[in-house]
Amino acid sequence: MIAEGWGMSFFLDLARGFFALAFTLGIIGLAAWASRRYLPQLLARLSAERGERRMAVVETLVLDPARRLVLVKIDNEERLLILGEGRELIEPRGPEASK
Repeated sequence: MIAEGWGMSFFLDLARGFFALAFTLGIIGLAAWASRRYLPQLLARLSAERGERRMAVVETLVLDPARRLVLVKIDNEERLLILGEGRELIEPRGPEASK
């Protein structure tokens, strides 16, 4: 037997809470699906409108927890950077650096 103070309102509140949770999770799932479906195309269109980029990260290599090597391509020229410990080292350029 249901206690006098509980009545049917408890079950209605419980059902309302369950359906509100299901609706909220459904909206979140729908937003996640839509972002996976349409966001890459939107980002590609936005980046294409900006034009050709002059700089790109070609490759990175972690040396240890504090340092990493980064190969960067700038205006069709590749440069090697060593990043870490609060400083950056840039490898010297081609033949004029060896003089």
